[in-house]
Amino acid sequence: MSLPKTSESNTGRKIKTQQAEAKARFDARLTVVQKRVFEEAARIKGFKSVSEFVIQTTMDAATIIIERHHAILVSENDKEIFFKALLNPPKPNDDLMRAAELYKDEVGIK
Repeated sequence: MSLPKTSESNTGRKIKTQQAEAKARFDARLTVVQKRVFEEAARIKGFKSVSEFVIQTTMDAATIIIERHHAILVSENDKEIFFKALLNPPKPNDDLMRAAELYKDEVGIK
């Protein structure tokens, strides 16, 4: 899944850089307290509407969640590769053998 590209505006809010996007509807039931909190936050941050605030804030949070998830998956894969290499190290190639000999010569190891 690719995320829409955004850029930072001079007010600190993200703005879409892709002009034509398909629209979809999302409805949610809020408590009165939740709606008031969202309205105040939207006003403080300078959003035109609560919907704009909720959409942008949720999009920012979702993007962070997805990026962290992908980073964890990559890191888990890297960890697996690393430990497999530790448990089953490959045989040294010619370049590594030459480097080891040069090192031994430099530090005086026989």
